[in-house]
Amino acid sequence: MVQATPLLLVLFLALGAHGLPPMWMCKLTGQWQNDLGSNMTIDEVKENGDFTGKYFTAVSASPEEIKESPLVGSQRLPYWSQPTFGFTVHWNFTSSPIESITVFTGQCFVDDNGKEILKTMWLLRSHVRSPRDDWKATLVGYNTFWRKEDLMD
Repeated sequence: MVQATPLLLVLFLALGAHGLPPMWMCKLTGQWQNDLGSNMTIDEVKENGDFTGKYFTAVSASPEEIKESPLVGSQRLPYWSQPTFGFTVHWNFTSSPIESITVFTGQCFVDDNGKEILKTMWLLRSHVRSPRDDWKATLVGYNTFWRKEDLMD
């Protein structure tokens, strides 16, 4: 039986390891800043994956004063250690005819230094008056977000 003990230990660890929490968990909740200086706060991620928050952009083509805008999103379930997600920002500082809305999609990662980052791609859709102007209505881009407290280190 002494020889079987190491084998049983290896089997137990191999079969039971999937139930242990991952070493590196990436959580969306908190304050983030992207490569352009925009700030985002994601509130609690609910049990069903839904979340809300606020977005304050550092860049805009609008001549109006930039104001904090609401965001609504969802994280892919079941919860993985580095989840995918999507959210929509409804810009509340723009007015017709230049109103716009942006959708982001991305994934939360933990880098080699144990720091959480969000890699995102976005589509910004602006209002246009006719189908002839559709060609100029959508912008595409990408951003990387870091936790604000990690930027202060």
